Formats: sequence, C-alpha cells, structure tokens
Amino acid sequence: MKRKDPLWKRNQIFHRRGIVAFFLAVTVLLLVMGGRLVYLMIFRSEYYMEKAEELHERERTIKAARGEIYDANGTLIAANRTVCTVSVIHNQITDPDQVVEVLSRELSLEPDAVREKVEKYTAREVIRTNVDKEAGDAIRAYHLDGVKVDEDYKRYYPFGELASKVLGFTGSDNQGIIGLEVQYESVLKGTDGKILTMTNAAGIELDAMAEDRIEPIPGNNLILSLDMNIQQYATQAAQTVMEEKNAKAVSITIMNPNNGEILAMVSVPEFDLNDPFTLNVETEGEISEEERQNLLNQMWRNPCISDTYEPGSIFKIVTATAALEEGTVSLDDTFYCPGYKLVGDRRIRCHKTSGHGSETFVQGVMNSCNPVFIEVGQSVGAERFYQYFQTMGLMEKTGVDLPGEASGIMHKLEDIGEVELATMSFGQSFQVTPLELLTAASMVVNGGTKVTPHFGVAVESADGSTIRRLEYETEENVISEDTCEKMKMILEKVVAEGGGNNAYIDGYRIGGKTATSETLPRGTGKYIAAFLGFAPADDPQVIALITISEPEGVYYGGTIAAPVIRDIFENILPYLGIYPEYSQEG
Repeated sequence: MKRKDPLWKRNQIFHRRGIVAFFLAVTVLLLVMGGRLVYLMIFRSEYYMEKAEELHERERTIKAARGEIYDANGTLIAANRTVCTVSVIHNQITDPDQVVEVLSRELSLEPDAVREKVEKYTAREVIRTNVDKEAGDAIRAYHLDGVKVDEDYKRYYPFGELASKVLGFTGSDNQGIIGLEVQYESVLKGTDGKILTMTNAAGIELDAMAEDRIEPIPGNNLILSLDMNIQQYATQAAQTVMEEKNAKAVSITIMNPNNGEILAMVSVPEFDLNDPFTLNVETEGEISEEERQNLLNQMWRNPCISDTYEPGSIFKIVTATAALEEGTVSLDDTFYCPGYKLVGDRRIRCHKTSGHGSETFVQGVMNSCNPVFIEVGQSVGAERFYQYFQTMGLMEKTGVDLPGEASGIMHKLEDIGEVELATMSFGQSFQVTPLELLTAASMVVNGGTKVTPHFGVAVESADGSTIRRLEYETEENVISEDTCEKMKMILEKVVAEGGGNNAYIDGYRIGGKTATSETLPRGTGKYIAAFLGFAPADDPQVIALITISEPEGVYYGGTIAAPVIRDIFENILPYLGIYPEYSQEG
C-alpha cells in the first residue's frame, strides 16, 4: 500500500491514537496505583501495622482474683485457691508423644483424649482447667515445648456446708451461680489481665520478643452482717430437731429487727459448697440428667425466701396490730369462746375444742384463740385488713439481697368474703414467705419502722479499704409507737404465761408467738410447726423465726419449735452482749 494512499494514512492515524490511548491508560492506572500506595503507606500505615501485629500476636488471659467474702466478725468465709489452666499450642510442640504421655499421666486423663487436642491445629487448645497448683507446677517442671501452664483461681469455702444456701457458689468460669455470689457478682468479679506474645509466620513464639503483660485487677471484698458463730448455733439446733422429729426440712432466720441485718439464715439439709454438684440425697437407681438437675435446683433452693406457706397463728401478730392500730379493739375487751365460731355456713373450730370460755383480748392472744381472732378480723373489716397486708409488706418482696425471692399469695380484695376474712385473721387461706413474716413482725417490735432485710454491709478493696457502706430503704412510723408497745407487752405474756412458755429463759424478757399450720393440700396429716421469738421483749435486739416442715409425732409449734429458739437464744444472747436482767429466785 502506498504511503499517499488515503486508506493507509487513515490506518496510521488510528494506530497512533491507539498507542496514545494505551499509554494514557497505563499512566492513569499507574497514577491510581501510586496514589493508592501512598494512601496505604502514609494515611493507613498505623491500621495495617496493627493488623500485621495481630497476625503475629498470641493472647492468653490472666484471671483476676475474685473478691473475698467476710462475715460480721471479719472471718473469711469465701476465699480463693490458686489453680492452673493447662493448654497446648500446636505449632510449638516439638515432641507430641511426650506431651501426650506427661499430660495424660499428670492430669489423669485418657491419652486418646489428650492426643486429639494436641494434634488439633488451633492457636491454643485448653487441656484442663481448675488443675491443682501442685499438678500445674509438676507439669511446668518438664519444660515441654508448646505446653502452657497459667495460674487461675478457684473458689474455696472454709466452712463447707455452713450458710450454703445464702453464700451460693461459683461455676468453672468463677462466676456466681446462686446466692450472694451471684447477687454481688459486679462487686466480687475482677478484671482479667492479658499476656501478649509475638510469633513468626508459622505461629511459633519468638523467644527474643519479650512478653507484654496487662496485670489483672482483683475484685472487691464483700462484708456481711452474717455471723458465722450464730449461723453455727442455729445450724446445729436445726439439724438436731430435724433428726429428732424426722422432719422433711427445718429453716431458721435470725435478724436484727431494728435495721434488717440478717445474722443467720439456715435451711437444713444444706449442701457442700466445695462440691455443689453432688446431691445431698440418695436416689433410687439411675436418674435422667433432667431429674438430676431438678434435684440440684431443689437442693440449692432457699426456702426462707423462695417458698411460701400458710403462716398460721404467728400471723395473729399482724391481725392484733391492725385492730389495735384501727382502734377496733382494746386490751380489756372481752370475748367468749365456746370452742368454735359460726361464720356463714361454716363452723370454724378453736384448737381447744372445749373452748376457752370468757377471755380478754390479751388472753385471747395468749391462748391463740381462733374465735377471738375471727371477731377481731371482722371488727377491722376486709378493706382495712387488706391495706395492712400491703402496708406491712406481705404482698410484695422484702427486697432482700438474695436472688430467687418470692412474694406472698393473697386473695384479691373483691374475693374476700366473710369466710375468707375469718380464716385470714388466724393465718390461713393465704401464703407468705418466712422472711416476709419475720420482716412484718420486726416492724411491730422495733417501734413501727419497715426495714429491708439484708446481708451486705460494706464493700472493701482488696487491701481492706472501705469503698462504700451499703444502704437500704426504710420507712418510719408505719405503725404507731403506742400499738408497738402494747404488742410487745402482749407477746411477752405469750412466752411468760401463755402458749409460748417453752421459749422462756430465766432472767430474760422474751416475746414470741407459736404456730401450727397444715401443709397444702389439706388432709394429708402433715404440718408445719413454727415459732417466732424476740429479745429483750422491751427493747428487741434480735428476732428469730423457725419452721419445722412435716415433723413426725407431736407437731405443735409451742411444743417442738419454741424450745429450739430458746436454746439458740441461750447461746447467742450473751454472745451478743445481752445478759440476764433478773433471776427466777430474785
């Protein structure tokens, strides 16, 4: 083709244009790539440097020590023991057979199970946690490549079963599961630390690179009102009466009625806090995992706060208080008990079927006479009586610092007819928890102040410095001082001269009230014997409630429950600095 040919010239033009376009495209691409490279190297350098470091960093946790728990006397009741976590790093193992042999022997594990983890291609594989420190030290002494032994903490309870349903316990991760351990998790849990090591591209730690450590921060300590000496007295007393009466269970709560501090809370049978997943009852044959878990839940359950029951005659404290406060009854008012009371179409019997005859209001309380209290309840009326249930905290949770608290089970106001009002007046046809009842009675004997029952008193740092005192809600003047003084006088007479005389202690002024209530459903012939006592009667510093579930033989509260509180008071009153005021002879 000739150079002067128009077609040839046109092709040449297209060719030159293609070359220019190509070089322009390459230039643009190089500029874009160069710009991107500049951006990454200058503006995103720190980000990608961090990413590169992450690829070569290996992180291990340093467990923080959990805060300790102390009783009112400064006695350590929830401590920590050093344990170890044994793990392996696949890329660092140089002799897998030796690792398997040593770990399986020292940790009493099946070799095949250990080998499976040793050969697993992961950054870090945990072989076992909660390894005794002695075993951890022994493994560390082998200096096995790829085997890491990190120190950890395991909860330890020096008193074993004592206060088990109050303290609760922690799981394998050292977090609270039940009781105060879970209630105060945010206080007790520390902040874990970290160990950072550098590795090469194969994931092998570089010895030349120093470890970077972020030290753990231990949890804070919790100080309780719980007194382990009083807890021990109460536990021994509960175990004794449970064995003597072959009872299903026995619960005791002891509290300072003036501020709500709980000194002891017992519910036998208890369980071993250091072995909380072992049942404290024997089972027949094999049981399913679901059945086992249900039994564990029942074993861990705290009846003092989680179970409701018909309170029986102890509730007459509330009925009498309401009537005196409302002015519908006076101390000298007289009643007549023929052994029963007709309410509508119901014939409601007194426990003394032959009747008490003529008696004053005070005598009616001393005799725990149902017909008297039916009349007293009628004088107050359903609406006002219902309001006292609310005012005295019997229709709501007490606010105790324990998980799992239940609240009372009560009729709706519109469903309270004359029969319901009659049975409610002497403690039947509704249910409360033992702690609700104890808290309501505390209000009566402390001068009319509603308190919040509690265990936690203060939070301290690991070095013992007080971080804060714990405060709880109170409500003053819920009941008048005059009514409270009258009730303390009446309840002292119940012990000195009435049905609670088995709680009498020579030299002490003791107040109290007995109760015997039938378990639900009725007709089983099973009962709950109970007694509520306080001392000194004129200025109460301690109040206690015992319930004995399904005792065999004699089941009356005044006969089998009152003596238990007497025995406890004989031990703990001098211990609390409360001494006899007089002697029987004097």
